[in-house]
Amino acid sequence: MTDSLLDGSKIRTFFALRLRDPIVRQLANCADGLAVHDKKVEVDWVDSENYHLTLCFLGELSISKVEEISAAAEKYLAQEQSLNIHLAAIESYQSASKWTLLVAKTSHSAELDALHSLVTACVEQVGITIDQTGFRPHITLGRLQQNHSFSIPDQWPALDLYSLADAVVLFQSKAGGRGSVYTPLSVVELRDLA
Repeated sequence: MTDSLLDGSKIRTFFALRLRDPIVRQLANCADGLAVHDKKVEVDWVDSENYHLTLCFLGELSISKVEEISAAAEKYLAQEQSLNIHLAAIESYQSASKWTLLVAKTSHSAELDALHSLVTACVEQVGITIDQTGFRPHITLGRLQQNHSFSIPDQWPALDLYSLADAVVLFQSKAGGRGSVYTPLSVVELRDLA
């Protein structure tokens, strides 16, 4: 843990799946294609180095709770197997925080649903209640504030991308000068497919 976390302050956290470079590059190309619709430069585009597949938001946690959830994640997830994810579409949707998100969404997957449920159970086991209403795992490409004038494309770019997801990461999220800054707090490597 970093020294800045030891002062008793709370940090914004979330669980996500790590993505491989080939899929990150392809998603960055899709985001570049969408940028032509951002005529008034309103989209807070996520730097491709920060792409991840969000599993659940935990909110603001104390350092002791971060340590507790990290230990629980290791216990709950260490025996889980890596999985292949399929990115099926790009779309926009309204987040619980009232942002409009431009996201790459996954196709339905029993394996991803099971991992998402396991992460949620792990979080609840340490006493954190999270509202999953309307949430689905996704990769955020960009964010728009309310009352934006971004012209939603008539047709979103087609996606048919596959990637191995081999680690669950607990991230800290901090507002930065050019978008959010994500710092890994703990990583649980998933078992190899075989």
